[in-house]
Amino acid sequence: MLHATARSIFMIVILVSTSAVPAWAAEPAVISLWPDGAPGALGHAPKDNPNVTVYRAPAATANGTAVVICPGGGYGGLAISYEGHDIARWCNTFGVAGIVLDYRHRGKGYGHPAPLLDAQRAVRLVRARATDWKIDPQRIGVMGFSAGGHLASTVSTHFDAGHADAKDPIDRPSCRPDFAILCYPVIAFGRPFTHRGTQRNLLGNDPAPALVTSLSNERQVTPQTPPTFLWTTWEDKVVPAENSIVYYRALKKANVRAELHVFERGRHGLGLAAGTTGTELWPQLCKAWMKNQGLIP
Repeated sequence: MLHATARSIFMIVILVSTSAVPAWAAEPAVISLWPDGAPGALGHAPKDNPNVTVYRAPAATANGTAVVICPGGGYGGLAISYEGHDIARWCNTFGVAGIVLDYRHRGKGYGHPAPLLDAQRAVRLVRARATDWKIDPQRIGVMGFSAGGHLASTVSTHFDAGHADAKDPIDRPSCRPDFAILCYPVIAFGRPFTHRGTQRNLLGNDPAPALVTSLSNERQVTPQTPPTFLWTTWEDKVVPAENSIVYYRALKKANVRAELHVFERGRHGLGLAAGTTGTELWPQLCKAWMKNQGLIP
């Protein structure tokens, strides 16, 4: 049994945690992406069953925009708390639905193409459920951090229009995102500034050169790539700012609307960057960009 003092502290923690949840916050729903089994699944354990956690915005402020959030982790794990659930809750504060993607990766036994298939499926799922979730099917974006930024940029440059005659209704809509938000993203493969661990976890030790090129996403930008907001830091030594810079340049060359912020301060993996002078402004700048794109009022 708990000592009386410890029990009191435990109860205080429970009360504080509960009171910190906004009154409007509904319990998020966890939805399997592939109820009948994911393509290429290695088994039937939870790690083989990718899912999304859906944080719908409060009805009073919901504006119809949604974003699929891809946490980072070098394709070897997932920083799903501060680069996933915290981000979805932040999105809810200004009326945007946040959908946190728990995708397959090397830590679960998977490399390419499993993460991409999961991310594409997540975008299709949100678009297929748009009416039920009161989401505008033309305002569904992707957001990613670090390796999750690579995944979000991959979805932004590798997509299709859907399969109108598919038996599964989720396969019918397009998997092209309408916008992208990339936070200290891995972008380039096979470059001096590539994050080698991310490339290795996704593609293995000796990938074919053509595969490396196809997933070095600054090389895959076209005029159909969605408008993109990017931010990173000068001090990031893990994923250098050159990744964001080369992607921005590719977007500019393709005449795709884009905005890039390279803040001076901050280590890699900041999430919302609270308390990091200057860099902590990125959420406000991102919201301003979303307003400029007509994504939020």
